[in-house]
Amino acid sequence: MQPRFLGELGLADAVTVANAALGFVAAAVAPADPALGARLILLAAIADGLDGVVARARGGTPVGEHLDSLADVASFGVAPAVFVHAVATDGGAIPLDSSLGIAAAVIPAGFVAMAVVRLGFYMLYDREAPETDGVQTTLAGTILAVAYLAGVAEPTVLLAATALLTYLMVASITYPELYARDAIVLGGLQALAVALPAALRRVFPRALLLFAVAYLVLAPFIYWRDT
Repeated sequence: MQPRFLGELGLADAVTVANAALGFVAAAVAPADPALGARLILLAAIADGLDGVVARARGGTPVGEHLDSLADVASFGVAPAVFVHAVATDGGAIPLDSSLGIAAAVIPAGFVAMAVVRLGFYMLYDREAPETDGVQTTLAGTILAVAYLAGVAEPTVLLAATALLTYLMVASITYPELYARDAIVLGGLQALAVALPAALRRVFPRALLLFAVAYLVLAPFIYWRDT
């Protein structure tokens, strides 16, 4: 007998579920291998974009949008937070009662909380809109992961970036969705950063980081969509 819910899922939903599974694996391996955890977060981001492509090509299901937000909590809320905690505490070696240990627990916890809030309000108000309030959770998680692959491994810098992104996810700043052509460029850079993170002096993660930060800073002002 086939499980009830699995029979109602489409191909795009399977990609979305894979995204969530990648988020768990990223969180699980981050304390032992932060670079692998970062690469898996980027791979989850590729899956997050791919499920929309598959849904448009093959059709989606009524549950697809809900699964997408749930998967994003795992891959771009929890996984980046665990990753940052692992890097900041050197895999748990920093005592919890130290100032760094406290910051490494509190700031990522706030990141998860605001990711949940942002995704909840996105489902309620913005899922059909070409722009949303607050930076996308996928972009926030991507920036944290690719920064590490690009060579930004100082705990205080990563924690500061996490705190800033925590605020930006729920800030009253409008971010337009990427045009398809730019999403393809971003996906290509993500794939190269996953496959060849150290090649040519980390050129691919550094290029991806530059692209992501440029969008983060400039998109609310100069990158706009007509529809």
